[in-house]
Amino acid sequence: MNAYSQVQARGGQPILVCNNDDEELLALSNRRITIPRTVDCLQGILCVVPMQLLSFHIAVLRGYDVDCPRNLAKSVTVA
Repeated sequence: MNAYSQVQARGGQPILVCNNDDEELLALSNRRITIPRTVDCLQGILCVVPMQLLSFHIAVLRGYDVDCPRNLAKSVTVA
């Protein structure tokens, strides 16, 4: 909650990723991605997938080539 308030105070527009039954966070913001509640070992996977899709669509909207990231060969070959 504190981090959310700090981002808003600095003019940011945060998007919450929260469980669909978390009433306190749902009332806090209209910009949210809700995920179902599940066991702890699967919760991370359910959080990562929407974030990857969001970043993909933002990159496409900005006109970036998502199939050819910059410096990929350098990061793969350098150990």
